[in-house]
Amino acid sequence: MIPARYAATRFPAKLMQVLGNKTVIRHTYDNTLATGLFDEVVVVTDSPVIFDEITGHGGTALMSIREHESGSDRIAEAVAGMEVDIVVNVQGDEPFVQKEPLEKLLSVFTDESVQVASLMQVLKEEKFIQDPNYVKVAVDRNNNALFFSRSPIPYHRDKNVTPVYYEHIGVYAFRKQALLNFTSWPVTPLEAAEKIECLRYLEYGVPLKMIETEYMGIEIDTPEDLERAAKLL
Repeated sequence: MIPARYAATRFPAKLMQVLGNKTVIRHTYDNTLATGLFDEVVVVTDSPVIFDEITGHGGTALMSIREHESGSDRIAEAVAGMEVDIVVNVQGDEPFVQKEPLEKLLSVFTDESVQVASLMQVLKEEKFIQDPNYVKVAVDRNNNALFFSRSPIPYHRDKNVTPVYYEHIGVYAFRKQALLNFTSWPVTPLEAAEKIECLRYLEYGVPLKMIETEYMGIEIDTPEDLERAAKLL
């Protein structure tokens, strides 16, 4: 499921920006479909423009019935009546989505205790570590998330230690019931403060398994990201 909201705060209409020869949202949809990992790939949107962009090029899209605060809420509405086991949420602004990271993400669900999982990659450039548009995640020794923040975590106090910083990549996988549970819970204090929805899982005591991937390209959050993505493409 690819949640796709038209009105983005930092970069309005970012999903309809042209990257190379097609829009960002079509890159995301086409590359997710091309992995061959899924029974179905669906864009879930509040926008007739995005709906027409996907369906007009032979893709599958659904219009949301209600207004939603988060992408998770949007896809939960869409899958509530579907016969599915694992739901993968690929954010619409991930035009470089690849097969290998998604395959690794799905593989952890052979462990029945895993309810929610997500991706992360090592963040090395200081300007991105300090940038609040890049969500950072700290993990325990089993790669379960300890905290997500727009601030650099951990704080680098001891200069004799070289910390590893991980960027949270906005790709999730859930067991269907875990996703439906999430959307039934009120927004939590840390989630509200950071504007990071997956903190709600941690605040309700649900472990979030993180899978390290080497590279997932560039998320399109700002016009500068689009410029960098064009160079990468």
